[in-house]
Amino acid sequence: MTENQPAGDGETDLSNECKELLSLPKERGWISLHQHQYQGFWCPTEIFQGIIAFQKHFQARDSDIVVASVPKSGTTWLKALIFAIVNRQRFEIKIHPLLTSNSHNLVPFLEVDLYRNNLVPDFSSKFPEPRLFATHIPFPSLGTIKESNCKIVYVCRNPFDSFVSLWHFCNKVRPQSLAPLSLDEAFDMYCQGMDVYGPFWDHMLGYWKESFKRPNNVLFLKYEDMKKDGVNHLKTLAKFLDCPFTEEEERNGVIEDIAKLCSFETMKKLEINKTGTFVLNMESKNLFRKAEVGDWVNYLTPMMEQRMSKVIEEKLGSSGLTFKGTPELADHVQQN
Repeated sequence: MTENQPAGDGETDLSNECKELLSLPKERGWISLHQHQYQGFWCPTEIFQGIIAFQKHFQARDSDIVVASVPKSGTTWLKALIFAIVNRQRFEIKIHPLLTSNSHNLVPFLEVDLYRNNLVPDFSSKFPEPRLFATHIPFPSLGTIKESNCKIVYVCRNPFDSFVSLWHFCNKVRPQSLAPLSLDEAFDMYCQGMDVYGPFWDHMLGYWKESFKRPNNVLFLKYEDMKKDGVNHLKTLAKFLDCPFTEEEERNGVIEDIAKLCSFETMKKLEINKTGTFVLNMESKNLFRKAEVGDWVNYLTPMMEQRMSKVIEEKLGSSGLTFKGTPELADHVQQN
C-alpha cells in the first residue's frame, strides 16, 4: 500500500473463509481503515488472510531460519545481517545482493509476501536451503514453526523508541484519504495493546519465554544491545545459525565487512532504498528514518513517559525483560 492508493478497508478481495472471521473485534487501523483481533493479537485487514493461509498451509522445515520481531524494532537490519551471514560464501561484498535489493525482498514475510493472496507457493523449488523467512506473528500463532526445530531469531526494541518509529512509519504509508494518526491517539492505542500485531508486551514475552525453554532454537536479541556491540552480536548470530565465523574470516575482516554492508548508513544511501518498494508496495525510503536509541525523548511528554513506564512495569516487570533507554525501569525490575 502506498500513499497514493485509494482508501479501503481491504475486505473486498478476501476469501469467504476470512470474511466469515471478520466479525471478530475490530478497531481503527494503523496503516489501513481497520485492524482485527485474531488469536489475541491485532492485525491489519490486508494481512489477515495471509495469516490464516500461512497457518493452514505452511510446513516448516528444521533447516528453516525465521526472523521474528515486533514491527519497527530492527527487522530490516536483522534480515540483512542474517542474509549476509548465511550467504557469505556465495556473494562477494562488492557485488552483494544487498546493494541492489532491499532486505525485505530477500527475506520475505510469510504472512504478507507469500500467503497474503491465499497462494501456496512451491517452497522447495523457489528457496534454497536454508530457507530464510520472516514474520511479525506472535509466537503462539506460528503454526508448524512452533513444532519444528528451525532457528528463530527474534529482535525487539525499547517500547518508547519502537512506538515513535511505528507512529512515524504508519503515517507515511497510510493512504492520503485516511486522516493521519495523531501522536496522542496512536500512543493511547499503543498503551492499550492495540498496536500492529500487539499487544507489544505479549508479543515480546512469547518469544522471551521460548528462548529460555529452547535456547538452541530461539535467539532473543535487543536492538539497543546490537547497536552498542554489533561485531559480537554478529558472532553470536553466526554461531546460533550453525555457521560460525572462522579464525581466518575474523582475521580478514569479514565480520566488519558484513557489519558495514548492513549498517543503517550504508542501506539508507543505496539507490534501491531511495526509490524501490517492499511489502504491500510500500516505499523503501520510509524504512529509514533515524535508527537512534532514545529518540523518543523528542516526542513524548512527561505524562506519556509516566504512562508508558507504568505499562511496561505492569506487563513486563516480573519477567526479567528490561530495556536500556527506558526511564528508571531498570532500577526496580529484577531479573528472575
